[in-house]
Amino acid sequence: MTTVSNRAALPARRQFLRTAAASAVASLPLYSLAQNADATERQFAPQPGAWRTFEITTRVEIAAPRGQTRVWVPVPSVNTSWQKSMESAINCNGSARMMVDGSEGARMVYAEFDAAQAQPFVEVTSRVQTQNRLQDWKQKSASAESAASLAQWTRPTALIPVDGIVLSTAGEATKGARNDVEKAQKIFDWIVTNTYREPKVRGCGEGDIQTMLETGNLGGKCADLNALFVGLCRSVGLPARDVYGLRVAPSAFGYKELGGISAKLQGAQHCRAEVYLQGHGWVAMDPADVAKVMRQETADWIKDPRNPVVAPVNRVLFGGWEGNWMAYNTAHDVLLPNAKGPRLGFLMYPHAETGGQRLDAYAPDDFRYRISAKEIAA
Repeated sequence: MTTVSNRAALPARRQFLRTAAASAVASLPLYSLAQNADATERQFAPQPGAWRTFEITTRVEIAAPRGQTRVWVPVPSVNTSWQKSMESAINCNGSARMMVDGSEGARMVYAEFDAAQAQPFVEVTSRVQTQNRLQDWKQKSASAESAASLAQWTRPTALIPVDGIVLSTAGEATKGARNDVEKAQKIFDWIVTNTYREPKVRGCGEGDIQTMLETGNLGGKCADLNALFVGLCRSVGLPARDVYGLRVAPSAFGYKELGGISAKLQGAQHCRAEVYLQGHGWVAMDPADVAKVMRQETADWIKDPRNPVVAPVNRVLFGGWEGNWMAYNTAHDVLLPNAKGPRLGFLMYPHAETGGQRLDAYAPDDFRYRISAKEIAA
């Protein structure tokens, strides 16, 4: 975790960053019309409708066990209007069973192996159905969740505080917003404008949003940028949550960064977000994928969200996403059953301990896990 040696200088630095970002946005041309008269906007238009069925297989092998070994494999546990989590099957040469983190509801396969097992493995095959999401802003939601059920989605977590610099940043970002939708739009735009995709970050990032804001280091990956969106929303009273999952197939719209190679999905983990908006219910969000397209979709780092490559993604991911992705859970501060190591900020990767030591979940080749998916015809 990054530490700060001179906190007294931070307020001035934060103000400089905000002023610089605002100036950069204000100085952008109306997307270089003179230079890009022939620029054609890419297509990114997922529409709800047909369900797709995927079978996802995760196989974990412990290369060098040192005494008793434990493995935890996340399984899909989300059932909504856009995903149906179905059955899971387990193949294991130890003892394995399905378990749930009691406070957060994340489902996982938990496997144990005694010290005599020289080659521990567990393989989990799960089936899910997914579909595209796209918010119809003209259609009001007839159902509403109770204040009690929404309260958990405004609370702080270990990595997502909702006071201090998070609250003050959200207050600045949402100035002038007249309703929930405008608040969410302003926070989404703030993320796209002020943060950036940093490919060097390991895994999907850690999601330590207070450190990001205090240091002014606003580069990260999906678990950082979407967690920042969630935290800013929560701090101003908008229920919001991270949705932790996995890309399972290529994008149907030709965006290489918005899909996964089905035969090899280790590294395809991706966190999305949802925000609850009065009159609309839970709405899909993914500013982190806008940042990913800006940074990695082309050879050049695109700095303008109005660029024809980015614009359709920026527009759709406020309220929608493509159904080539599945969700595991919406859990924070996850306690792995019988683990020796600490709680997890989130559960999106397989985890293991051997000899009482936690293995590095971000190193699948050393850790030896493989994830693949195949689409099942209806």
